Amino acid sequence: MPIAAAETVPDSADPYLWLEDVTGEKQLAWVRERNAEAVAAVAEGDGFRRLEQRLLEILDSDARIPFVAKIGDHYYNFWRDADHPRGLWRRTTLAEYRTAKPAWETVIDLDTLAAAEGENWVWHGAEVLEPADRFCLVSLSRGGADADVLREFDLETKQFVADGFALPEAKSRVAWRGRDRLFVATDFGPGSLTASGYPRTVREWARGTPLADAVLVYEGQADDMSVAGWHDPTPGFERDFVARQVTFWTNELFLRRDGTLVKIAKPDDANATVHREWLFLELRTPWNIGGRTYPAGSLLAADFENFLTGDRKLDLLFEPSPRTSLASYGFTRNHVLLTTLDNVRSRLFVVTHRDGGWQRRPLPGVPDVATASVGAVDGLESDEYFLTTATPLEPTTLLLGDLGPDGTGPEPATLKRSPTDFDASGITVSQHEATSADGTSVPYFQIGPADLPADGSTPTLLYGYGGFEIPLVPSYAPTTGAAWLEKQHVYVIANIRGGGEFGPSWHQAALKAERPRAYEDFAAVAEDLIARGVTSPPRLGIKGGSNGGLLVGNMYARRPDLFGAVVCQVPLLDMRRFNKLLAGASWMGEYGNPDLPEEWAFIQTFSPYHMVSAERDYPPLLLTTSTRDDRVHPAHARKLAARLLEFGKSVLSYENIEGGHGGAADNKQRAFMEALAWVFLEQQLAP
Repeated sequence: MPIAAAETVPDSADPYLWLEDVTGEKQLAWVRERNAEAVAAVAEGDGFRRLEQRLLEILDSDARIPFVAKIGDHYYNFWRDADHPRGLWRRTTLAEYRTAKPAWETVIDLDTLAAAEGENWVWHGAEVLEPADRFCLVSLSRGGADADVLREFDLETKQFVADGFALPEAKSRVAWRGRDRLFVATDFGPGSLTASGYPRTVREWARGTPLADAVLVYEGQADDMSVAGWHDPTPGFERDFVARQVTFWTNELFLRRDGTLVKIAKPDDANATVHREWLFLELRTPWNIGGRTYPAGSLLAADFENFLTGDRKLDLLFEPSPRTSLASYGFTRNHVLLTTLDNVRSRLFVVTHRDGGWQRRPLPGVPDVATASVGAVDGLESDEYFLTTATPLEPTTLLLGDLGPDGTGPEPATLKRSPTDFDASGITVSQHEATSADGTSVPYFQIGPADLPADGSTPTLLYGYGGFEIPLVPSYAPTTGAAWLEKQHVYVIANIRGGGEFGPSWHQAALKAERPRAYEDFAAVAEDLIARGVTSPPRLGIKGGSNGGLLVGNMYARRPDLFGAVVCQVPLLDMRRFNKLLAGASWMGEYGNPDLPEEWAFIQTFSPYHMVSAERDYPPLLLTTSTRDDRVHPAHARKLAARLLEFGKSVLSYENIEGGHGGAADNKQRAFMEALAWVFLEQQLAP
C-alpha cells in the first residue's frame, strides 16, 4: 500500500542543501566518489564493454537516416559519428539525397570549431533568415546546457559573420525581423529574467548598435514563465508577433501592428497559431462562444483579420472523442497537416480550405498500424511534406510527398530506410489495459516474446512519463532492442494519465493535487503485468527521466514491493524546493506551488525526497543526472542519493559532467549512459 506523506521538512532542516552548489569543489568531489562506485558496480565487466560498443556502433552507424531540413536549394543535416563525435552540419541537393550514399558538403565542423576555440560545443541548431536563406543564427551550447551562445553565420561563405549579431551564453529567444534587425529576448541584466530564469523582455536590436540599446517591445511580469517575439515572413502576410507565456499552460498572443500590440482575444489556456490568412486555436478547456461550446482538445480555424474585428465565425477542424486526440498540427503552403492518436495509434490527415469550407482526408502512405509523423518541407513555398513511419519491430522509413495545391497529390515516395539494428524474430507487440484505483482503464503496449511463459519469470522493464500532456507512442528503438528485447525480455510502455494520449482531459486528470492518479495508473499497469504472469516483482524494473524520473521516484517510495530495480534519470525528486532550482518555477502550473501551505499539503504526497524512510525496504536504485543540466537541477538526484546512503539503502548514482537535460553530449557518452542503465537492470532482474 502507498505510504503516508512525510511531515513538512523546512529548508533549514535539510542536511543536503550543500549539494545544490552545482560546481563547488566539495560537491564535485562527492560526485566523483559516487561515479566511481557506480562504475565499479556496473561498468567494469566485459559484458558492459561489449554492450557499450554495440550501442555506440548503432548510434554511429552510417546506415542511419540522415534527416534533413530544406534551406534554399539545399537539404541540411546535422550528423555525428565515430569520426565526428561533436558533429557536422552539412548539406546536399535533393537529387544527391535520393541516392544511397549522398555527397555531402560540410558547412560547420563542430569538432574542429570546438578544438580551435577550446570549448566543449554541443550543437543546438540554427535560426535561418527567410526568405533570403543565406544568413542564420547558430546556437552553440557548452556541454549541452539549455543556455546557448548565438552567432551570425553566412551560409554562402560558410563563415561566421565578422562583427555580426552575437549573444553571450543565456537562455535566449531570438528571431530575425529582417536582414539588419532581430527580436531579442535574453539576459539584459538584473530584472530582465523571470523567476524561471527565462527572458522577461522582448527588444528589437538593430545591426551595428550595442545590445544594451535594443528598443523595448514588450515586458512581462517577474512571475511569468517567459516572453518571445518573432516575424512572420510569409509573402503577402508579413507581420510581427509577441507571446507572453504566463504559466506552462496559459499564454497571451499579441499582433504588433503600427507600433502597438493588439491582443488576440482567445482563452488564456488555448494555443494560437497564424498561417497565411488563418488563425488556428487549439483548446485545452471547453470554450463557449457564438452560442456553441467547443470541447477541450478541439482545433478551430478562423479568418485572422475578421477575428481581429470581432467576427467569431469558427470552423471545427478536429473534435476529440474519449479515445482520440490531436497530437500535433502543421502547415504546407495550402494545407493543414493533422497528426492524431486513435487509442494511441497514429492517424494522419490533410485538411484543405476549398469551395468555402474545410475538407479533410487521410494522408496517403501511412501504414494502418504504425507510429507516424509528418512535417512540411517548406511551408512558405510548397505543399511538399516529409512522412516518417515506424513500429517497435520495423525500422523507420522516411518518405517524401507533394499534396499539390488541391491536396490530391500521389502517394509519397520512399527516400530512406533505417537499418535493422536488432533481431526481432519471435517478438510481438500487443496492447492491453489495466484498471487503475479509481476504475479508469489505462492502456499499455507490451513488446516481447510471442511465446512468453506465463509464469512470472521474464525480466520486464516498464517505462512511463505521465506529465505535461506528452503522449508516449511505441516506435522503433534500436538500442532498446539490442540491449533488452534480443534477450527475450519484455519492454512495456504505459500510457498513464498526465500524458497527452487522450488529449487535455487525460493530462488534467493528473494535474497538481491529482498528480497521484498518474502513480496509481503506473502501479496498476505493474500489477496487471504481474497478474497476467508476464513477470513478477523480483523481475520487474522501471525506468523514467525528467518528469518520468519523478514518476519512478514515486514508485520507489510508494510501492517498493512491486519492483526489483529502478532507473531514475535526470529527475525531479525534491518537490519542496523544485521551484527554487533552475527552471523549476516554470512547472508550478503542472505540480503546484510548494511555498503555499495549502499546495505543499498535496505536493508533499509526491515528493520522493521527503517520502523515503530508513525503516522501509527498497529495490536497488540507479540515479543518473548531468552537471550541465540547467533545466532540472542535478541536486535532485544528488540529494536523494545522499539521503538513501545515510539510510543504508542500495543506491548507485552517476553524474555525467556534460550532457545537459539529455544526459549526454555525444554518442560515446550516450552509449555509456545507456549501457549503464541496461546492465544495471540486467544485473538486478536477470542475475
